[in-house]
Amino acid sequence: MTQKAITTAVVYHSGYGHTQRVAEAVADGASGTLIAIDAEGGIPESAWQTLHAADAIVFGSPTYMGGPSWQFKKFADDSSKPWFAEQWKDKIFGGFTNSATLNGDKLNTLQYFVLLAGQHGGIWVSLAIKPSNVKASKRDDPNRIGSYIGSMAQSDADAAPEEMSLGDLETARRYGARIAEVAGRFAATRTV
Repeated sequence: MTQKAITTAVVYHSGYGHTQRVAEAVADGASGTLIAIDAEGGIPESAWQTLHAADAIVFGSPTYMGGPSWQFKKFADDSSKPWFAEQWKDKIFGGFTNSATLNGDKLNTLQYFVLLAGQHGGIWVSLAIKPSNVKASKRDDPNRIGSYIGSMAQSDADAAPEEMSLGDLETARRYGARIAEVAGRFAATRTV
């Protein structure tokens, strides 16, 4: 018996392109599908079907004013329909965020994602990458920000998306791979 391929949907909002780069890195690691939340907080109807069919869902948003963007929050509110029908129950979840400062209250955004996943009856995947926190650590080392519950990135306010830390993007890529691996293990234990 062969195991089915794991599908991961990465649903995110990006205001200036930096969070999109993180989303692309997560999707690369997970071999996932990107779903961009538009400037009005919407996604196409076909994207809802992708989310319903996915084994894993990864949330992403920049951190603005201590939380996710309003566009992401609108998407979260719109997810009340699949919540009501328990369509995302027992799916694997993860999340990532980006802001201009090292702290930037990114933890609050990740906690918002954990709660949203919990409301949907989902199973959250931690980052599982030890922080780069010694004197020899560099900006391009993985998990330089020291997160545990999800991937965090920092982009200088005056930097283009192309100038992002390679370590932050590698952290996101590894996290995507971990989410897909956990989803695969979970799927292997299900009985049909």
